[in-house]
Amino acid sequence: MKLIVAILIFSIIILFHELGHFLLAKANGIRVNEFSLGLGPTLFGIKKGETTYSLKLLPMGGACMMEGEDEESGDNRAFGNKSVWARISVVVAGPFFNFIMAFVFAFILLSNIGYDAPVLSGVKSGYAAEDAGMQAGDKIIRINRSKIHFFRDISLYTQTHPGDAVVITYERDGVRYQTELTPQYSEEMGGYLYGFLGPTERTQGTVFENLRYSVHEVSYWIRQTLAGLKSIVTGSISVNELSGPVGIVGMIGDSYEQSIAHGYKAAFLQLLYLTILLSANLGVMNLLPLPALDGGRLLFMLVELVRGKRVSPEKEGMVHLAGMLLLFGLMLIVMFNDIRRILI
Repeated sequence: MKLIVAILIFSIIILFHELGHFLLAKANGIRVNEFSLGLGPTLFGIKKGETTYSLKLLPMGGACMMEGEDEESGDNRAFGNKSVWARISVVVAGPFFNFIMAFVFAFILLSNIGYDAPVLSGVKSGYAAEDAGMQAGDKIIRINRSKIHFFRDISLYTQTHPGDAVVITYERDGVRYQTELTPQYSEEMGGYLYGFLGPTERTQGTVFENLRYSVHEVSYWIRQTLAGLKSIVTGSISVNELSGPVGIVGMIGDSYEQSIAHGYKAAFLQLLYLTILLSANLGVMNLLPLPALDGGRLLFMLVELVRGKRVSPEKEGMVHLAGMLLLFGLMLIVMFNDIRRILI
């Protein structure tokens, strides 16, 4: 059962991404030859109008195949024959739909369980917060110039600025104060701490507050993803530690098994949480300016805007093909590591 649930969630996220491309392509009058869920050989397909809707063998992907996407086409409805702004809208729509999905699911989640307000339940003895006189009930407003919306924003800031002295803006009884804190390294926690103790319960917001905090929730996961990418670039995280589709499906399945013991609602909310994380992650990853990704295609279009002339579709197609091969190579390495972790 857990495998079915995991594949279903993974497929929904990818399907929604491709739906963004599909709807904007149709809106811009672009011919869509095939809209598919999965990769590899076709298991089932039905043609409706000009588009074939199909289900592929491997449920780890999807595609919105447009006429003239990677080659010259004489069809005036081909992707390459549309204006650069029309093409940009189609390319950006996929990641944007992932962010929309993350926002909608975040609203459902926060409406049920609330959010972790950055209000202290106390301070840890021997750390900077205690020395500065901070206490239970203080609400963290900013760390340096970064606005704090959730308590976990504090951990994310510390993760991306390890050991840095910071100016904390906090609120107590409606009055704002500032103090400078230098975090201390905790061997037990394996990271730097200011000495803040988080809230013991989540804050239930109104409908309008939940809408606002849903935006912050998506923003949090975007920033978390970017922080992870930075760690890979700087070498803090190695490629061997990355998880691919196999690892993600395993993670979703394990989370489902653990949460279902507490009831179907708990399992549903846990899966919502993971879907928000993964959908925001997919949106960010696809916007990276790498060949074969949406961001790589977008980069070619931005070059076209600057030079006033489109790059040859054949040359662009060759770049994306090379990028696709490199990505498949990376995926194989990551998949090998996923399988090794499962077997060990």
